[in-house]
Amino acid sequence: MMRNGKIICWIVVLMLGFSGLALAQEDQKGCKDHPLFTRIEGYYLWTCQVKEFDAFDFIDPATKQKVTIEGRKIYTGYSVKKGFKGKYSYIQVSRNYTNAIERLGGTFWVNDPRTPFKTSMKLLKDDKEIWAYIHIDTDADNFHLTIVEKQAMTQEIVADAKTMAADISTSGRVSIYGIYFDFNKADIKPESETALHEITTMLQQDPKLKVYVVGHTDNIGGYDYNMKLSQERAEAVVKELVLKYKIAPDRLKAAGVGPLVPVTSNDTEDGKAKNRRVELVKQ
Repeated sequence: MMRNGKIICWIVVLMLGFSGLALAQEDQKGCKDHPLFTRIEGYYLWTCQVKEFDAFDFIDPATKQKVTIEGRKIYTGYSVKKGFKGKYSYIQVSRNYTNAIERLGGTFWVNDPRTPFKTSMKLLKDDKEIWAYIHIDTDADNFHLTIVEKQAMTQEIVADAKTMAADISTSGRVSIYGIYFDFNKADIKPESETALHEITTMLQQDPKLKVYVVGHTDNIGGYDYNMKLSQERAEAVVKELVLKYKIAPDRLKAAGVGPLVPVTSNDTEDGKAKNRRVELVKQ
C-alpha cells in the first residue's frame, strides 16, 4: 500500500511538472503584443512591462548616433516554443520587424547585417513618433522588444491662480506647462482644462490685468515652421479663453516666438519639453 502511494505521488509530481512546462509555453498573464507588430509564429510572451513615462537609448537610423527617447515605454520579452527551438536566425527575426517598419514608412539601423542582434527602428505614424529596439540572443530563441511612444512628461502639478499672479507681479511673466497640443498642431487637448481654469481665475481676480499669450517651441523643425506653429498655438489659447471662459478679448494678445526664447538647452529631451510652453506676459 505504501509503495502504491509513492507511485501515485510520483505520477502527480510528473503530471504537475508537465503541466508547468505546458504553461511555460503560454503568454504571461496580462501580456500582449504591441499593435504595431504582428508576432512571429512559434514565440510566446514570457514577460512584459509598461511604464507611462520612461526613457530608453536607441540608435537614430538617420545619424547613426545614440539618442535617448522619452515617453510611454512598452517592453515585451519573447521566447520560442519547444517545437520551434533553433528554427529562426538573427537575420530572420530582425528582418521580420524591419520589413514591417519599412512598409509603414519607417527607417531602421542594425548593428551588423550578417548577425543583426541589435536593431533600432523609428516611425512617424498618426502624428506619433514611435521608436523600437530589438535585442536578440540565444541563437534567436529569445529576443527583447522595447518600444517608446515619444511624448513629453505630463505635468501632474499645474500652478494655481495665486502662484501665477505672484510670478507676474514679481517678474512680469509666468510659464504655463499645463496646456497641451496635438503633435505638430495647434489643437488644444482636453487635459489642458485645469491650467486654463486657473488662468481664468487669475484674470477674474485682477480685472485690470492684460497679458500677452506667448507661444514657444523647441528647436526641432524649421525656423519659419516653428514661428508659425507658436503663433497659432498662442491664438488657440486666446480663442479658448475668450469663447469658453468668457475673458474679454481686449485683455489678451497672442504672439509666437518659436524657438527664440528657450529657458534651457535643447540638447536633451527634458530641455526640449521645458522649452515647449505657453507664457503669460504682462502688457
